[in-house]
Amino acid sequence: MRSATFFDGERWRDGVVGLGADGRPQLRDEAPFPGTPDLVGRIVGGFTDHHVHLQLVEQTLLASSRLGRVVDLGGDPSTVAGIVRHHSGDPSTGRGSAASRAVHYAGAFLTPPGGYPSDRAWAPAGSVREIADPAAAATAVAEMAAAGASGIKVASNSTAGPVFSDALFRAIVELAAAHGLPVVVHAEGPGEAQRVVRLGATQLAHAPFTERLDDEEIAEQAARAAWVSTLAIHDPTARAIAIDNVARFHAAGGTVRYGTDMGNGPTPVDLNPAEVAALRTAGLDDDALLRALAPVDPLDPRSLLLLLPPGSADPLAARPLTPADLKV
Repeated sequence: MRSATFFDGERWRDGVVGLGADGRPQLRDEAPFPGTPDLVGRIVGGFTDHHVHLQLVEQTLLASSRLGRVVDLGGDPSTVAGIVRHHSGDPSTGRGSAASRAVHYAGAFLTPPGGYPSDRAWAPAGSVREIADPAAAATAVAEMAAAGASGIKVASNSTAGPVFSDALFRAIVELAAAHGLPVVVHAEGPGEAQRVVRLGATQLAHAPFTERLDDEEIAEQAARAAWVSTLAIHDPTARAIAIDNVARFHAAGGTVRYGTDMGNGPTPVDLNPAEVAALRTAGLDDDALLRALAPVDPLDPRSLLLLLPPGSADPLAARPLTPADLKV
């Protein structure tokens, strides 16, 4: 047993860490007894990648990563549901003594007929629903909700095909809300990021990268929506635009969420150093970066626990906490 300082999602607190019944380190929110030795380093929960495509990567690598939670934003819902079961930490899977990786997912992309990414070779079978009218939208949203989706993914990419009309986009937002689900949007093309947020999207799957938003547009976005970063996937020109937008969005009080678009090219199935570096370039300091990474609850006995070395707030320096770290 050791006394430990841990991050609860908002601030650093004191607790104790010892071995649980399964032999894994477990954190407890209680005061240490006098004389309890200190843990060397600080504890955070496993980090969150808010934009991944698990069907496009080697999913088994999650088990050795520093990610405690991922959000799949576009895949075949039945396939992704199977991935969820594998990483749940449920004893019935044979993984009861391992830290679980929480997998949330939006299910299939909703897009107009012929819209992005319906014509993309990388899009797995079953990962796109082409929506022509409100009735088709109702069917698709109900399907994703029944499959366990935590949100609805909509594609609005005017550079690669048609996008939904304002009326149909609003209908999708209302249908999703009726199921208690937010709408997250791939917005690409001039004015698309601004349009979809005004129509009710509460999260952009990519920080805007098509164009530089003006300060009034940044303020409107900060008040209405969160942005998932995905800065490192872009070419240098688009990356510079996105970093500038994120810097001003963050300064305006907007919610930035770490996400990599994992599976878009040779991205690591772990923390992405290039994404962390880009977020720092955009002005996120240590605390802001940690909040963007949204660590899982370290007090949940199923959670992955990470150890930051003494004096470090760099998430890239984190590693899994092991029983050896608790030896006196």
